[in-house]
Amino acid sequence: MDAYECENILIKNCKKGDSKAHTELFNSYAPKMLGVCMRYTSNRSEAEDMLQDSFVKVFLNIDKFESEFQGGLAAWIRRICVNTALNYIRKNQNLKFDSISDVQLAEADDDADLELGTDVKKEDLLKLIAQLPPGYKLVFNLYVFEQYTHQQIAEELKISVNTSKSQLSKARAYLKRALLNLKPKQSISLVL
Repeated sequence: MDAYECENILIKNCKKGDSKAHTELFNSYAPKMLGVCMRYTSNRSEAEDMLQDSFVKVFLNIDKFESEFQGGLAAWIRRICVNTALNYIRKNQNLKFDSISDVQLAEADDDADLELGTDVKKEDLLKLIAQLPPGYKLVFNLYVFEQYTHQQIAEELKISVNTSKSQLSKARAYLKRALLNLKPKQSISLVL
């Protein structure tokens, strides 16, 4: 039996309310989804709350999941985790976005790559992202990891497109400065 068939059986059993299937689904996807939630907060306890709320929604809505969902079950669960994180942030944090003084810079930098002469470990990069100011981090995560457009970010966060671009530009500049402070080892290219 291949992975696709196993996943379909797991989904079918979850839809029937099988608690063992629920446990298996949670154990299979929770570690990676905790990482998704951690990108939206620097507090593990908050991330675990987001994860818990997300899986409650997964189990309550598993009947609505269609196997044709683009990206499969993992993408569907991820979407729920991101939406839960955004709702949590809206409810519990008073997000402040910097003024739009760097809009031209943001527009010019919109598709730019960060070319860095450092050997950067994934864990180090994620730690730096976690240190971004909240507005920068939120826009950066949505744009880079979730691949939202600036229009989608603006609609989701109820900000202007230019504010989204400015926050991304400032996040990139912050990360570039932080990465350049790391000890150079070899040349690689990071696309942020």
